Amino acid sequence: MAAHYDVLIVGGGIAGLSLASALAGSCSMALVEAEQELAYHTSSRSARQLIPSFGPEVVQELTVRTLELMAARDAQLPEPVLSPRSFLLIGTEESVRAEASGRMKPITHARALELCPALVPGSFAAAGLDTGSFGCNAPLLLADHRQQATAAGADIITGARVHSAQRLGTGWEIGAGQEAFEAAVLVNAAGAWADELAVISGVEKLGLQPYRRTAAIVDVEHPLPEHSPMVAAADNTFYFRREGADVLISPSESVPSGPEDARPRPGDVERLIAKLNQVTTLGIRGVRSAWTGLRTEAADGVPVAGFDAEAPGFYWLAGQGGYGFQASSAMAELAAGQILAGMGAGHSAGHSSGTANLPESRTAEALAATRWSIRR
Repeated sequence: MAAHYDVLIVGGGIAGLSLASALAGSCSMALVEAEQELAYHTSSRSARQLIPSFGPEVVQELTVRTLELMAARDAQLPEPVLSPRSFLLIGTEESVRAEASGRMKPITHARALELCPALVPGSFAAAGLDTGSFGCNAPLLLADHRQQATAAGADIITGARVHSAQRLGTGWEIGAGQEAFEAAVLVNAAGAWADELAVISGVEKLGLQPYRRTAAIVDVEHPLPEHSPMVAAADNTFYFRREGADVLISPSESVPSGPEDARPRPGDVERLIAKLNQVTTLGIRGVRSAWTGLRTEAADGVPVAGFDAEAPGFYWLAGQGGYGFQASSAMAELAAGQILAGMGAGHSAGHSSGTANLPESRTAEALAATRWSIRR
């Protein structure tokens, strides 16, 4: 016997969990995750930094709104998700100028060295600073989203990989693990597996591409001061930030991959350590842990959110690239509005953008200009 819901979300990462939280109490809902635990893949391997000056203009708007929503949450609860942590961009004059946005201000070479004394003076020529950037307690945020969803009656099922999905009548029939579901709306929040879920569902895939991104926690001889900014190279060859007495580092690689449980490749972390020991005085002594996540992107780099124009009731919430956490709350707010508006039209749950029922925003307008329709 199939369980009936208004909405079935496929994917238990930040995209799926934040949407479940945003929909909580407004409809009947379930979330299914293929792995035995939630946020197993990319969402547990985040850099945990929200940077308003990072990414395309649409993403920057999403980040600003996400920060507003998270700040409102923090004002009501004892343990904050956000903690101030500036973002420092370094490189050549040309590279910093090319990567800096209106939310990032140029600073002098001397000021950059004051903010991060670990930098070797001759290793960069220019710098930009984003003081509106924040660190994010990702585990707390994920747990918060889960708690809000389940408190409102949402069912969360792990170890349930979707193996079948078809459109029947006014809804969807889905098989996941040993369970069967019926839902008016099927949400594709499957991350690197989003195109695979589309194929299973008989929906044309979008050509979403996962990319590798490796990171490591390293032991250092000279720890960074407590309020050090996150530092990134404008040519996208590395970033690093304080992680307690240790330092989190990444080579910022963007290597195409298939959907998989990604792992660091031999030499990636070692080459980065050699580079950072040249451009900083950190004195990296060893690796405590290392991991690789997948950042899945559409060809235009814009996050994907909306009903599929050719598959009624099939909602895409994918392609968030490296902006998953920093765009998550705004994307969930927008998606929840679209889904509820679509369901309000007699459960047709089809092609309505839902933006008519949402507050006007530059984010909604910018997304609407590029998504949907994806099939035009």
